[in-house]
Amino acid sequence: MKKNLFKIVALFIAASTLSCKKSADSSSSGTSTTPVPDIYKKIYGATDMYVEGNYVVIKSNGLPDHKTVYYPTSNALYENFSGTTFGGNTFNKNPNTISAQTLTFKIPLNPTVASSHSATPLGPIGVSLNGVPFFNQYAGPNQPLTNEVVSFDQYWGHPQQTGQYHYHVEPLYLTTVKASKSALLGFLLDGFPVYGPEENGAAVTGLDAYHGHTSVTADYPNGIYHYHITNTDPYINGSGFYGTPGTVTQ
Repeated sequence: MKKNLFKIVALFIAASTLSCKKSADSSSSGTSTTPVPDIYKKIYGATDMYVEGNYVVIKSNGLPDHKTVYYPTSNALYENFSGTTFGGNTFNKNPNTISAQTLTFKIPLNPTVASSHSATPLGPIGVSLNGVPFFNQYAGPNQPLTNEVVSFDQYWGHPQQTGQYHYHVEPLYLTTVKASKSALLGFLLDGFPVYGPEENGAAVTGLDAYHGHTSVTADYPNGIYHYHITNTDPYINGSGFYGTPGTVTQ
């Protein structure tokens, strides 16, 4: 009887230990406890961030942390704006108003060059440091931004019909207020970083067809392929993603 009792107790302890180990190896959301690399923690606008397999998952409400004419007038960040905007164009407000989004970016932790480069889609193609999504150089299917740039606010962003605020071009708030023209500004969906229009104190040159190049940066002392935002088409990204993109849901 005592031997059977000892066996039951031993089995209970073993089961409890296994259960505790499983709890320690996984989070409540079922994701890996692998720590998020420090570089991604620079995305201060994320509402949540964790590693899931070979991806870093970044969640955002997409709300800019700077003043803009596109917030409702009741919002503390609303600011009336008139005058000139990107490219010296006279500002012409579009009819949309910013609203919170539910964005989930799933980005490769270890980006590699793709054997076949896919084109960037309309909608979010990456995420900036303040959680606002990057869009590509088109206003619609193969439609240039020519008529749309006039609606960019003082920090060169605007919302589309569903209220999703985004940047097609340089996120001026990040390059002139929060950071600098040569700083890290975010990541595209393929995991490669996005930098501003300057490098080593001068306007960047010699970009490839995907609007990037490989070199050492302040964040990657061993060098990495990275994109640069410039003030001419294609602005953020050229002939598609350099790497294999992850996903974004909204």
